[in-house]
Amino acid sequence: MANLDTYVRLIEAGEIVAFPTETVYGLGADAWNPSAIQKVFEVKGRPSDNPLIVHVSSEEQIHDFAEKIPPIAHTLIEKFWPGPLSLVMKKKADVLDAVTAGLQTVAIRMPNHPTALDFISKTGPLVAPSANKSGRPSPTKAEHVHSDFGAGFPVIDGEATEIGLESTVIDLSEPFPAILRPGSISRKHIEEALGMEVYESFFHHLKNPRSPGQKYSHYKPAAEVRWLTDTDNLQNSSTLFLLMDSDSEASNVVSYRNDLNQLAKELYDRYRQADHEGYESIVIEPFETIDPPIKSALLNRIEKTLK
Repeated sequence: MANLDTYVRLIEAGEIVAFPTETVYGLGADAWNPSAIQKVFEVKGRPSDNPLIVHVSSEEQIHDFAEKIPPIAHTLIEKFWPGPLSLVMKKKADVLDAVTAGLQTVAIRMPNHPTALDFISKTGPLVAPSANKSGRPSPTKAEHVHSDFGAGFPVIDGEATEIGLESTVIDLSEPFPAILRPGSISRKHIEEALGMEVYESFFHHLKNPRSPGQKYSHYKPAAEVRWLTDTDNLQNSSTLFLLMDSDSEASNVVSYRNDLNQLAKELYDRYRQADHEGYESIVIEPFETIDPPIKSALLNRIEKTLK
């Protein structure tokens, strides 16, 4: 595990540090330091009305941010934490408006990554949006962070992330829970844990979004992203093909053998690869007949990048 002392001191000094989680790399700042949080918005070029997610290392830390923790939150915490699930709850009055975009709710999660948990246990709770320039593909490797912010930017290198897509976000601030952003913890997972129906609200609250990913363009490479059609020719060397099943050994063709978890893990890396290698387009084979839990999140991220 990385020596975190230098990075902890940076956080304590009001600076920002990128660190790995199981989903994507986060851009960490002290959740109680207004000037540090402002640096996050400035460095990312992030709109100020886009709320942040507070990352904690213990369940006890939730009480510093959430006014009331509903019983179903405890159920989800017991089942899925630490893990890729962010809970939106009514916030306490002293939670910074910069964290919540002025809303009366706050999103909280405990990442399932040993380095992240160790880091947060030493720094205290951190806001940690994805460590990329706003609108760009989220970073799943330390090199992606350096690509966006420069070689000297402080990054705790935890190698490639395990999941590759951002956390599921569920709103527990209203009488009926609603998923605001899909992730690897699916609607079915949550309904089974709660024993009740859960709604999906991916595109609601667009004027005042309660979750990252609801209002602004995200995840886009410079290359055009589109679905595979019958007219596509794999010999087109200006296109990077991401296919479900293929025997082609061409350098511009990647076969996932119907493994959507692997596609999810590599999606943002492939987007960045396409830009780095000068591909004009990225063509993805549809996967209607495959239905693992990650499917909804993967479709959500791809559809946000279609041009």
